[in-house]
Amino acid sequence: MKMTAAVPTISIEDYKRTKIIATVGPATDSYDLILELIRTGANGLRLNFSHGTHEEHARYIKWIRKASKQLGKPVAIIQDLQGPKVRLGDFEGFINVTKGQTVRFKYNPTAKELDDDIIPIQYDLAKKVKRGERLYVYDGRVRTLISNVKDGVVFAKIENNGIFLKRKGMNLPDTDFGGDIFTAKDKADLAFGSTQDIDYVALSFVQTAEDIHDLRRKMKNLGFNAKIIVKIETKAAVENLEEIMQATDVAMIARGDLAYETPAESVPVVQRQIIGMGLHYGKPTIVATQMLVSMTEAPEPTRAEVSDVATAVFLGADNVMLSEETAAGKFPIEAVQVMKRVIRYTESNMPIKVTYPDYEDSSRQSSISRAIISLADSIKAKAIVAATCSGDTALQIATRRPGTPVIAVTSDIRSLQQMAIIHGVKSYLRPVDPHAAHKLTTWLQTHKVLKKGDVVVTVSGQYPGVAGATDTIKVRVLE
Repeated sequence: MKMTAAVPTISIEDYKRTKIIATVGPATDSYDLILELIRTGANGLRLNFSHGTHEEHARYIKWIRKASKQLGKPVAIIQDLQGPKVRLGDFEGFINVTKGQTVRFKYNPTAKELDDDIIPIQYDLAKKVKRGERLYVYDGRVRTLISNVKDGVVFAKIENNGIFLKRKGMNLPDTDFGGDIFTAKDKADLAFGSTQDIDYVALSFVQTAEDIHDLRRKMKNLGFNAKIIVKIETKAAVENLEEIMQATDVAMIARGDLAYETPAESVPVVQRQIIGMGLHYGKPTIVATQMLVSMTEAPEPTRAEVSDVATAVFLGADNVMLSEETAAGKFPIEAVQVMKRVIRYTESNMPIKVTYPDYEDSSRQSSISRAIISLADSIKAKAIVAATCSGDTALQIATRRPGTPVIAVTSDIRSLQQMAIIHGVKSYLRPVDPHAAHKLTTWLQTHKVLKKGDVVVTVSGQYPGVAGATDTIKVRVLE
């Protein structure tokens, strides 16, 4: 299917460098609301495949592309796979538990076992867990320690008083899932995604780089050309962080589960570490979970939430993400407005440029990118204009966080949309026209991206589509 996209008409003066990802759900289940999310400031829209049907997600995708075209603004669509459903099963009412009590969990228990007070779970933990491992239930509200595993039943000793409610999540920070994170549902959802206009696939509960390689093989077999977002949300992922960051395309700091899988006090440190590695390896980062969670019920955020968003900007994250705020909250559009306001104010008043000395890069590509930025600074260029097919040229420059705006021009619509969530990049589609005689800068002037008299630094590669092949740098004055 041939796809076209309007040329964005937003001026480079209207410039928000840190991007916003919003989750679509019941609270934004209409074309007008999705249009308003994008108009207000969303650069990427996340489809949470833990909820909804394929028909519903297909409808969202159609609306997103229609709204993107109407507004002349590229938008990245993210398919977030559910991963293993480690949750309590269905039961009536609630279950009171007390400190010192031993409870029993089982996958698909019989009616007789249910009558015998065995608690149903939605994943066969008996095949994975070991005695002495921790098991947390209901967002860590109830902590248990596994005391035995026998005949498919997991025995756990309760460490604090609390309650169990059906379908509540379970966290197992000490358990090795042995690569078993891709479920039958994920397989069906991925096959569906491969037939849709999807830009990124987010993989849940990753433990090692091999999980990413496995997903990449599956996507290749499906002819699925989306990029991969790894969700850092397990203890094992933190322990294998360096190899995971090298293997992925994008990293999401999924702070909800991460705070139960690792000590809560370690999450801010891990967040900084991931962003630093992202800048080092040229991998965009996303800070997620509860950024403005009070806005699910209230029209204004807490001061701590405002500080949280600002901190992500200070640290150099490419994206900040809204989850239930826009998927199920009462004020989805207001949440995006607040997030944009905080980003713009923070970026306008940052006292220092973010740096990570531990992750200095002396590679050839990094040296070229720094030279481009230095040149743009010294001549006070209006913009750095990157002609790119894959988007890698723009990404490599943006990773060094230039003060000069980065304009990326591509003939590939997938790259156009994927670049929507790269820090500080405004991407434009310039279809290949063998009969066009005008230069790139003339094209940008014609489409009112730049104007007469603007000084720009243009960068390109001799071999379009080859990552790291940037070798041509020019200074242009638009006439």
